[in-house]
This record gives sequence, C-alpha cells and structure tokens, in this order.
Amino acid sequence: MSERDGDMRRTRRALALVAAASMMLWAPAESLAGPATDQVKGTVDRVLKILADPALKGEKKLQERRAKIREVVLQRFGFTEMSKRALGRYWSERTPQERTEFVHLFTDLLERAYIDRVDGYTGEQVVYMGESVDGEYSEVRSKIVTKKNQEIPIMYRLQKNDSSWEVYDVVVEGVSLVNNYRTQFSKIIRTSSYERLVKKMQVKLEGEEAGELGAPKPKAR
Repeated sequence: MSERDGDMRRTRRALALVAAASMMLWAPAESLAGPATDQVKGTVDRVLKILADPALKGEKKLQERRAKIREVVLQRFGFTEMSKRALGRYWSERTPQERTEFVHLFTDLLERAYIDRVDGYTGEQVVYMGESVDGEYSEVRSKIVTKKNQEIPIMYRLQKNDSSWEVYDVVVEGVSLVNNYRTQFSKIIRTSSYERLVKKMQVKLEGEEAGELGAPKPKAR
C-alpha cells in the first residue's frame, strides 16, 4: 500500500460517530458555542479517550473497545429519528414490529460503518467552529485537520430532547449521511420491495457483499 493510500485510509477512519437525517428549512441564529456544541464535543472526547486508552488497545480488546464506543454513541445519537428519516415516506407503511426491526438494523449498520473508521484514529485534530440554533434544532460545525493539514468539514444536526441534544444527521463534506441512505433505501424498495431492503441490510451486517448499501465516503486526500 502506497503512502498516499495509507493516508487516505487513515483519514477515512478518522470520521467518527453516527447519526440521522433531513435538511434544515430555516435561517437559524448564530452563536460561537453553546450546549449543543458542548454535548457533541463531550461525546467525541469520550470516544477519543476510549481509543487512546492503553488498556483497550490491540486486536484482543477489539470487542470491548467497540462496546464502550457503542455505549457512548447511543447516549448522543437519536437512532430512532435517524431511522425514520432514512426510510422516508415508507416509514408510515411499516408495522410497529417492522419499525423496531428496522431501527435495530439501521443502528447496527451505521455503527459498523463508522466505528470501523474511528477505530483507526491516529491523532487528527478536531476543531469546533460554531453553533447555529433555531428553537428545538441546532447545527454544530466542526472540522478534522489531518496531519498533512488538510481539512474535512463535518456538521452535526441536532434536535432537543428534554435537556439533551440528540444528533439526527451528520454532514461530511456537504454530504448528508441519512439523505445518502434514504436515496439507496428508496431505490431498493421501488425496484424490489421493503423485504428485499431488510435482507440486504442483514447480509451487509453479516459481512457479505450487499451491493449499493454503504455510507458516503469522504473525497480522496
């Protein structure tokens, strides 16, 4: 593997955490920082602390390390809301049992995709650039600065839940995570069926090839 390929791989793996969907339809008020930023930063810092823990390093600690990351992520990301938005108009057609199954599958799919990447984090700098708030919604802007001083913009979209802010979408280099999945899911359902989509998600989680299902990748560095 060339040095460039290795750098691309490490950069992709540095893109941590997961979350949910939909576009903002308002002009929010600006502020440099606030509770949403503090909560996102707190979650990211906890994940990075797990990755830096010498007691959790190595292949033998892989499952324990990922379980701890999963526990942290579940406290900040609204996977039910994310799943609802990713399935779009087809959500209303699902039974309560189907919705529960879909949330579990989609949560596992997102965690698999992004924990695989964050697990290779090698000390890239995370910078928080500002926060926009409009009522119950907020956007937190950040960027990852690689060791070659390249910048990867990441925006977290959040919704207020009691006193906590839940991430419902992550936008990497202008690409919405959930919009990306919604496009894929809609295509599979239209051209085949919802049952076919569930099967593809199950196959993907079992480590087999599942065609088009996948998270958006950052641009080559």
